[in-house]
Amino acid sequence: MKKILVTGGNGRFAQELKKINTKYEFIFRNKNQLNILSLNSITNNIKKFKPNSILHLAGLSRPMSIHDKDIKKSIDLNIIGTSNIVKICSDRNLKIIFFSTSYVYPGNRGNYKETDPILPWNNYGWTKAGAEAAVQMYKNSLIIRACMTEKPFLHKHAYSNVKSNFIFHDKFIKFFLKIINKKGIINIGGKSQTIFDFAKNYNKKVQRRLSKGEFPKKMDMNLSKLKKNI
Repeated sequence: MKKILVTGGNGRFAQELKKINTKYEFIFRNKNQLNILSLNSITNNIKKFKPNSILHLAGLSRPMSIHDKDIKKSIDLNIIGTSNIVKICSDRNLKIIFFSTSYVYPGNRGNYKETDPILPWNNYGWTKAGAEAAVQMYKNSLIIRACMTEKPFLHKHAYSNVKSNFIFHDKFIKFFLKIINKKGIINIGGKSQTIFDFAKNYNKKVQRRLSKGEFPKKMDMNLSKLKKNI
């Protein structure tokens, strides 16, 4: 059984992953147990648990406004922290599995493949692109460009003019476990549809809302590489 050390062990995705029985031994560490801004903390955890790879989930995501209001915190947790993980993995020849985001794509034409140029449309996307730069320097790595959300859909409104690949965590995990041993970059999400169409399948009371520049309108990714690998 492969041991996988998980950063961000108290995060939303990690909480869902804890519910799943798999052939992998996931070792979940929260920010107090493993501080991604401390090389010593990362090293000590690796010495203690002797993992085969690191699933790097720790970072800063919501609220999105935090990436504009506190760019130091955003840079530290998403770029510097990830770079620290990559440096340690490189020293010890450990694989890193990094969760990026569909937000690294421009969002102006949709159907984005992993080989398409990236151009983030907000600061959160830029921090993930910065983190990706470090991860891509290390070939023993897997970058997952994810588009997922919690179940049930939490919001009262959903954009009817924004196309995306939203998928709930429980379904996302099934795809993730099938490609966990791959390397390179893989988009993971659900079928291309508007956020409203996705949301209304699970919440009939959700209200339509139009994006007037808050979100680009064609954020959906091409999932052909995912389908080929599962």
